Amino acid sequence: MSDLAIGLRQVRAEQRGFWRNPVAAFFGFGFPIMFLLIFGAIFNKQTTCIDGTLGNRGQCVSGTLVPYNTFFVPAMAAWGVITTCFSNLTISVVASPAATNVLYPGGNGDVVVTISNPNAYPVTITAVNLPANSVYATGYTTSALTTQQAGCLASTPSDVDWNYSTATSGTSHNLTTPLTVGASGQANDPLVVTFTSDASMLSATPAACENTYFSMPSLTGVTATGGAATSTTSPATDSWTS
Repeated sequence: MSDLAIGLRQVRAEQRGFWRNPVAAFFGFGFPIMFLLIFGAIFNKQTTCIDGTLGNRGQCVSGTLVPYNTFFVPAMAAWGVITTCFSNLTISVVASPAATNVLYPGGNGDVVVTISNPNAYPVTITAVNLPANSVYATGYTTSALTTQQAGCLASTPSDVDWNYSTATSGTSHNLTTPLTVGASGQANDPLVVTFTSDASMLSATPAACENTYFSMPSLTGVTATGGAATSTTSPATDSWTS
């Protein structure tokens, strides 16, 4: 996948993440507009003198009268951009252990997996088979995945599952790019892969799942072929989009 394609996917994921978060959308987009309308109505007929001085009767001497609203529009736009960028930055730094696209209620996130090949020849994977969307991930307190997060278990449920999974177990989903795992003990075995936006978190996810690391449900199978092939360089990035 080219750098441009990766960049476009990231932009799409960031936009989707922003608009699926009602709080972020309100304070980053709706809040500035609300203040713009309020202050615009209050100071609708007021002006200020630019590049000049005010006379005794409030007239602008050797300058230009500019409506207050002219200042509010760029100021509110800048405020919205700054608050949105810094809010997202803080959440990413705190919540991201490895993947660049983290999970949030109602959105999708990245999944980092390790694929090992016990065979004496390379194996190429072209599709994955997903469990049913009623099979959920288990939350852990750290990336070591040793201590479970109370209140955020598969049985709670955590409401975290594979993106595009359905009510039927074993559905097949083609990878964007085939992955070739090196022969056992050779280069690129095991193969570390980041599946972008292929984990899904429902809006009703328990609050206990905040700042949690997830162990995703096991895949039910893969579509693969064995034989001579150039192995995919680890770490790699891939996904399925339907």
